[in-house]
Amino acid sequence: MRVAVTGASGLIGGALVPHLRAQGHDVVRFVRRASGSPDEVTWDPMGGTVDMAALGAVDAVVHLAGAPVGPETYRAIITASNRWTESNKAEIRDSRVRGTDTLARALAGMATPPSVLISGSAIGFYGETGDVEVDETSPPGQGFLADVVVDWEAAADPAREAGIRVVHPRTGLVVSGRGGTWGKLWPIFQFGVGGRLGTGRQWWSFISLRDELSALTWLLDNLDGPVNLTAPHPATNAEVTRQMGGLLRRPAGLPVPKMALDLTLGEFSSEVLGSLRVIPRKLLDGGFEFRDPTIDRALSYAWSTR
Repeated sequence: MRVAVTGASGLIGGALVPHLRAQGHDVVRFVRRASGSPDEVTWDPMGGTVDMAALGAVDAVVHLAGAPVGPETYRAIITASNRWTESNKAEIRDSRVRGTDTLARALAGMATPPSVLISGSAIGFYGETGDVEVDETSPPGQGFLADVVVDWEAAADPAREAGIRVVHPRTGLVVSGRGGTWGKLWPIFQFGVGGRLGTGRQWWSFISLRDELSALTWLLDNLDGPVNLTAPHPATNAEVTRQMGGLLRRPAGLPVPKMALDLTLGEFSSEVLGSLRVIPRKLLDGGFEFRDPTIDRALSYAWSTR
């Protein structure tokens, strides 16, 4: 299968490209500069252009590009780097909505479009869920991220209307030994200054990087519409903290109070302290098998492959 990937330099995309190639797929990477090799295609997601001649015929497209959202939790607490402003909120939204619209319209206009577009999404769709379990049948929540995800998924409609099977992988917190949220958590816990956020009772819906890659590959041939890419057993922030402290044999008993989060992160604190208890119902019903269904398995694998 010839697969085109956007966001190939990110945590997930950077791991997905070699993963697909190892399985025998021919992979083309979208880049935002002049292409430097035959496996690169230039595009300008904000300007609305794709080098269709360089792209040629593809069987599938995996669209992962977009400005980072987080939560970057502990690093944000220390540096205040994720205090949201109107400008970075606009960047988060536009990089997803406009980029997806650019790609979907380009694919819809092809004489022979790909059979599937896997267009990245996020569990932020559900907003604050508290202790209530949600799955793909649940409605959108409220808040900035929920609104962004609704528009983000809708931006792929031109591809869907052109007969392309569109899948929206609503990805949770990716547990990795090297990058993303956990890439910043590991050093903090290694220094023994990690601790739960607020009460620690909020649910974190996670997925190991290897399960994320396997699920994305599995979706090339299965399902459509929204699909939750999260492990089947979400964990509370307190449980994540306890497991990380135990794995690294470091103390993890210094809680970060809500007031400190509010002062440091502003509006972003509601996302850090928010609770998302997401179940991957469609993956489970479809027969997908998780290698890391629990947080201890996901953390152990990530730490061993850092």
